[in-house]
Amino acid sequence: MDLDLQSGKFYWPTTFPNTPTYPILEDDIKCDVLIIGGGSSGAQCAHYLSDTNLDVVVVDKRKIGTGSTSTNTALIQYLGDKMLFELVNSFGEEAAILHTKLCEEAMNEIEKTAHSMEVDAEFTRRDTLYYASDKAGVEKLKKEYFYLEKHGFKADLLTEKQISERYPFKKELALYTYDDGELNPFKYNHGLLKEAIKKGVRVFEQTRISGHKFENDEAIFYTDTGHSIKARYVIIAAGYEGLEFKKEKNGLLTSSYAVITNPVDDFKDWYNRTLIWETARPYIYMRTTKDRRIIIGGLDDSTTYPDDRDSKIIHKKDKLIEEFNKLFPAIHVHPEYYLGAFYGGTHDGLPLIGEYEEFPNCYFLFGYGDNGLVYSGALAKIIRDMITKGSHPAKNLYRKERL
Repeated sequence: MDLDLQSGKFYWPTTFPNTPTYPILEDDIKCDVLIIGGGSSGAQCAHYLSDTNLDVVVVDKRKIGTGSTSTNTALIQYLGDKMLFELVNSFGEEAAILHTKLCEEAMNEIEKTAHSMEVDAEFTRRDTLYYASDKAGVEKLKKEYFYLEKHGFKADLLTEKQISERYPFKKELALYTYDDGELNPFKYNHGLLKEAIKKGVRVFEQTRISGHKFENDEAIFYTDTGHSIKARYVIIAAGYEGLEFKKEKNGLLTSSYAVITNPVDDFKDWYNRTLIWETARPYIYMRTTKDRRIIIGGLDDSTTYPDDRDSKIIHKKDKLIEEFNKLFPAIHVHPEYYLGAFYGGTHDGLPLIGEYEEFPNCYFLFGYGDNGLVYSGALAKIIRDMITKGSHPAKNLYRKERL
């Protein structure tokens, strides 16, 4: 049974009307690496592996890009839901900074890849305004700034006066970071696969995996139509549905909501069209799009029942617009698209690579968290090196054991 990932009226698929199609697997095949999942995580794995000499196959049970990728709001940032100073407290300063630098590196590679593809993924560099929601948030941002400045990340602390000079709202303090980004995740997904196919990667959609076995250092995965795929290595990059292959105690699902507005003519009140979010948890966040719409998201809640999540979409849609109007009363918007979707995170705040005894030579890519697209990019590169070189310097940071 499929996980009911999301509901609503989706925006991203409308931006790419002539969406590529991919064949359905209708033969028994062999490969070096099988990637299960053709969304953001799987496509980035295919991208990195396409530059090796390995024979790579991607399968997805849906049409490519119609899982969580179609509702990803795609704020491209190196700071995440669990703040940097909190990661320092949990994992130590060296590990926390390594993770942050790997995310920054992944962002740079996403930009480079997006600009080299045939498909325009609409990548644009944007700065970020991260404002304090309350007094506790002020102290958190000061701690955050301390580690960013110490380790050479470009950031400023803005006072209430400096914020009000740039924006039509007042906040006591904000962290201003430079050179984050935004893109169109749906077009990026298809663009990555298009380039990978040019290099020999085979991609199959509407191809559902229904069983597997392991023998003689080989994995054999079976489709629900009776075909087999033999592989030396397998990457399960199935997004939140990876938990259906293997329960992972560090993974958790919640629900999140977003609206996409009408196009806006005038952004003069919105300094540099920055990405915006806040220290409250759950938080509100917002960004703009290439066609001048605004994506407003957040208001996460703990429900994991699709019916309960979907019953709240209309209320959350109205509430998100209301929260936006508090910040930008002169920008008149209404929701043209809206959604409720499952959102995955981890209990300790880092994404993870799962390796399990019962799945030999298999890697589970759990790029869970608010920066899932960036996390998936970082983990895809690590998994590539684990397959081709036997290791990667950062692998222990993301192993489920957190060594």
